[in-house]
Amino acid sequence: MTKTYTNHLKNETSPYLLMHVHNPVDWYPWGEEALEKAKEENKLLIISIGYAACHWCHVMEHESFSDSTVAHVMNDNFVSIKIDREERPDIDQIYMNAAFITTGQGGWPLNVVALPDGRPVFAGTYFKKEQWINILSQIRQMQRSEPDKLQKYAEGITNGIRKIEAISLVQNDKVFKQEELTRLVTNWKSSFDNLWGGTKGSPKFPMPIEYEFLMHYFHESNDHEVLGYISHSLKKMAWGGIYDHLAGGFARYSVDSHWKVPHFEKMLYDQGQLIEVYSKAWRITQNDIFKEVVYQTIDFLQQELQDESGLFYSSLDADSEGVEGKFYIWSEQEIVDILGDDAIPFIATYGITERGNWEHGNNVLFQTKPFEEIAKTTNLSVEDLHKSLAISKVKLLKHRNSRVRPALDDKILASWNALTISGLCEAYQSFGEDRFLELAINAIEAIETNLLTNNGRLNRNFKSGKASINAFLDDYATLIKAYMQVYKVTFNQEMLLKANRMVKYVMDHFYDKQSGMFFYTSDEDPELIARKMELSDNVIPSSNSIMANNLYLLGKYLDITSYEDMAIQMVKNMEESMSKGGKYYANWARLKQYLINPPYELVITGENATTEALQISKNYHPDVIIIAAESQGNLSLTLDKDFDKLTFYLCQNKACQLPVHSREKVLEQLEVMRNR
Repeated sequence: MTKTYTNHLKNETSPYLLMHVHNPVDWYPWGEEALEKAKEENKLLIISIGYAACHWCHVMEHESFSDSTVAHVMNDNFVSIKIDREERPDIDQIYMNAAFITTGQGGWPLNVVALPDGRPVFAGTYFKKEQWINILSQIRQMQRSEPDKLQKYAEGITNGIRKIEAISLVQNDKVFKQEELTRLVTNWKSSFDNLWGGTKGSPKFPMPIEYEFLMHYFHESNDHEVLGYISHSLKKMAWGGIYDHLAGGFARYSVDSHWKVPHFEKMLYDQGQLIEVYSKAWRITQNDIFKEVVYQTIDFLQQELQDESGLFYSSLDADSEGVEGKFYIWSEQEIVDILGDDAIPFIATYGITERGNWEHGNNVLFQTKPFEEIAKTTNLSVEDLHKSLAISKVKLLKHRNSRVRPALDDKILASWNALTISGLCEAYQSFGEDRFLELAINAIEAIETNLLTNNGRLNRNFKSGKASINAFLDDYATLIKAYMQVYKVTFNQEMLLKANRMVKYVMDHFYDKQSGMFFYTSDEDPELIARKMELSDNVIPSSNSIMANNLYLLGKYLDITSYEDMAIQMVKNMEESMSKGGKYYANWARLKQYLINPPYELVITGENATTEALQISKNYHPDVIIIAAESQGNLSLTLDKDFDKLTFYLCQNKACQLPVHSREKVLEQLEVMRNR
């Protein structure tokens, strides 16, 4: 088909931007061309931010940005910029702050009106067509009649943006205590949903870093209420509609308080982090549900999101054929027609009804009862129930794959891939499946080939052979973590050296000496209206908290005390925020747990050292840093060690036990030290 319009997005690679390339709105990508045009023509900027898997972004694109009347208003009076938030989280963060300052809420699509210099005067989310035209007309009239008022708005909002998450260097001799974390968790327990899991209320998001911290906290505190909450939450998520029972993988969140009805988009960052969480939880609980989730979700990654390079795409859309969730939902009659007699146990397991367990007669697959109970009600053994469900899932998946598929966002992002590499390494550590390690190593090598430059600079994005955006702190921080994760399962010392080279690059280009923290953007990037830091932990941990954990752990691996000191300073800076924000600083709390109960350093040398190390790490030992080497390398902790025979050296705070020569003996030493 011949397209009537083609705008300035035509050379972009982001699927989200390309979605708008034939809008009648004369969209520009973020860059000098658009900014200079606004200044030269004294036009306000419209900055519209979204992402490919966003349902309401699609709705506004269809209702407003595809409409010639709306386009006329925008093109005549404004310079319009369209941004993929996943490519430019730095810009998104600034203008999302503007939305919270002016309206108290945010979300996507995010639509901002700004002065030609980028300072915002208005910010909001989704608007219907007439609302949007009315808002733009009012702002345009104000620019003509009261320009000073717009300048005042811009000044106030921008000052507010600059103050959000501003932080200072805290100088004290603080000694961290376990009671502080106990108090944090005690307060947090009031928000535990002990019926459905997760946090009370709706919507419900998987929050992987919260479970990561709570697992570590349980290990140190032996608080079985916390372990019960973790296990229950992960089980309910795995049973819920948020989990894809046919193909594996998790949707971004559920709109209700039961994990029942998902917001159907599937994001790479959720898969990577949840693979890591479920793998660790399996090591603690040996719950087969958790193992199944890991295997199925990795299968989903390979089948749906893997690029030929070995890297992984960003997401699958919530919509297909213009309807949210249409690809995933079922009528009872469809299931009966496809499954025949096997429909009975399937319907009983997943809450299927004739009226629909959702809306418009549709059902999401939603398990609420254990298999043992379902087997009794269907007069099947548990074994026969599982066999029946397995056969049914194959048939339904085949049918589902004949439907119109949700759109794929096939851009590749460094940080989301790094999170996935860490998850794959954790899965290999738990289950010893060679495929998982191969996927992780292939992906990290593909990052080095396609995204890492010769001078150590990283690119954030990659698509169609093109990398165009300088990486942000989260890209570097998650990749440094991924290098350490690969070391944990290969004991290839080069992984730690690569991590250290990247830390040095981050220190040169992101570090703020005044606060001891890290800016989100590099000093090589063009300046925005504010240079922000990312501090609080959300669905993805903050880049500063990941860096702080990296510095502490890499300092232990490489015996670099200055890294540990930097990490301690960062935690001191965040103490007040942690005490007030609790779970929203879970990754900081995880590091604080290390500072209260320093990890043990276990050095294993000699023949079969790596095999022994992997055997030990199959159990959950968050308080043990393992270094294994079968011959002398470059790590200071292996210097002067015995490589003639298998030897275990267990230390804490540079105080070491006598060397021993069997796994059983060193584990005995570890238990004695833990119980002191």
